[in-house]
Amino acid sequence: MNVSNQTLKMEKNHKKKIGFFEKVAQVVTNFSGSTLAFIIAFSTIITWLITGPIFSFSDTWQLVINTGTTIITFLMVFLIQRSQNKDSRAIHLKLNELVASLKGPSNRLVDVEELTEDELEVLHKYYKKLAYMAKREKDLSVSHSIEEAEELHKEKYE
Repeated sequence: MNVSNQTLKMEKNHKKKIGFFEKVAQVVTNFSGSTLAFIIAFSTIITWLITGPIFSFSDTWQLVINTGTTIITFLMVFLIQRSQNKDSRAIHLKLNELVASLKGPSNRLVDVEELTEDELEVLHKYYKKLAYMAKREKDLSVSHSIEEAEELHKEKYE
């Protein structure tokens, strides 16, 4: 079996494993960001506004749009968050793969998203210091870790 056949087989198996909810969520997420979805939403609002005088701008008339938009907003918040979590996880995995596969970068940052806020703040301060040191260099490729930057910095002043 050649590589392309193996790839096709893996893709078919992957598609079978995707659950019903995930398929529905993906379709709804893609649709909700489309031009057609916007046109439908806009048309609904226009229709609701036009029917205002027909229903004498009653409380029920207002309740219909309020209830509809509340329900849709409530569901969309969870759908968007789900999509955002999936995208974020995929980006982290791709970045982890890049960091792990390259010789230069430190592997300490693989899975950095699992650190606490305080630990992330410590890392942020280190990289801020590194950026400051790099700005003082004429060649930005001189160093690629905090330790190397500090060592280079010490050597220059000695």
